[in-house]
Amino acid sequence: MVIDEKDRKILRELLRDSRQSFRRIARKVGLTTSTVVKRYKNLKKEGIIKKSTVLVDAEKIGYPLTATIEIRISKGKLSEVEKHISKKYNVIAVYDVTGEFDALIIARFRNRKELNSFVKSLLSTEYIERTNTHFVLNTIKEDFSILI
Repeated sequence: MVIDEKDRKILRELLRDSRQSFRRIARKVGLTTSTVVKRYKNLKKEGIIKKSTVLVDAEKIGYPLTATIEIRISKGKLSEVEKHISKKYNVIAVYDVTGEFDALIIARFRNRKELNSFVKSLLSTEYIERTNTHFVLNTIKEDFSILI
């Protein structure tokens, strides 16, 4: 599916506030409500809009500690290990990466004890050879939405 400027305008509005009505979006982007609804459904059907959700402040709900964890995985089991890790409740992202390590995890924790336990469980996981953990001291920008 090719995204045109009308779709981009709709997506920008949804990224600003996904709870606004289709009628309001239509007014803002200069389209009819039925056109916005049709385009929204097509964007969902094509997997461009994956889901609508709420963005929560992790610190305010008790997860003040963010860490990035690099992982070295052996014996060609990268996908298997990454799928296993991605199911953990506090894991925000899992990436295949280039360089010295094979994967990068971004995760949130309530405290250092929880982080320690998480890293030790990783190290006891079959095929994980090594980890390298970084604490996030300050978050300057954190926005996983795409600029459209």
